Amino acid sequence: MSEFDGLAAIVTGGASGIGLATATLLAARGARVACLDLNPEVGEPLVGIRADVTDDQSIRAAVAAAADTFGGLDLVVNNAGIGAQGTVEDNDDAEWARVFDVNVQGMVRTTRAALPYLRRSSNAAIVNVSSIAATAGLPQRALYSTTKGAVLSLTLAMAADHLPEGIRVNCVNPGTADTPWVGRLLAKADDPEAERAALEARQPSGRLVSADEVAAAIAYLASPLAAATTGTSLAVDGGMHGLRLRPKS
Repeated sequence: MSEFDGLAAIVTGGASGIGLATATLLAARGARVACLDLNPEVGEPLVGIRADVTDDQSIRAAVAAAADTFGGLDLVVNNAGIGAQGTVEDNDDAEWARVFDVNVQGMVRTTRAALPYLRRSSNAAIVNVSSIAATAGLPQRALYSTTKGAVLSLTLAMAADHLPEGIRVNCVNPGTADTPWVGRLLAKADDPEAERAALEARQPSGRLVSADEVAAAIAYLASPLAAATTGTSLAVDGGMHGLRLRPKS
């Protein structure tokens, strides 16, 4: 028996990276899991459902399809997101609107569609994927950091609003993770190996975070065993948010 036996979950952006690692782990622990994604090609026992978090009708239909398939919903992992590079002057208004539309309003749309089902669950939980960028000033990440800071604040507000309804809301703040998205960023760098080494050195652990490590943190926050945990942000960043190690001599 597992704490997730009998529970139904949706994971946005669930067909790759952190989303797929999370969906796979939840399923291995007994949950029934639907991966909501623009390209929802996943293997059994996962259920793939096409969804666009920037389209309210699309995400409502996908959430309803998952709930119909499973007979309800208990867990929501708001993972879908996109990146952005540059200082505050490097991205135009259209890019600011686009990244906010996915990273923040996408979570709003998904949660809004799922709430009627979550209110009927006795083990309802939402986990939002934020970032170390929400709590640390990173160069060339003004737009991305702003959206992830909004996710952190949104998590706290949602936790306060929905605690009386029995719905817990938390978020994870990953450091730089070894995912396909980061791989694509590295591929665009002038010196990918040097850029990867710099990202690894930035984290006190000296390496990138794995998608499986972030998934384990999400599973903890989603678990009924964490029933007393809400309104919390959990850093999975190799110590980056709080440690200040001395340079090696």
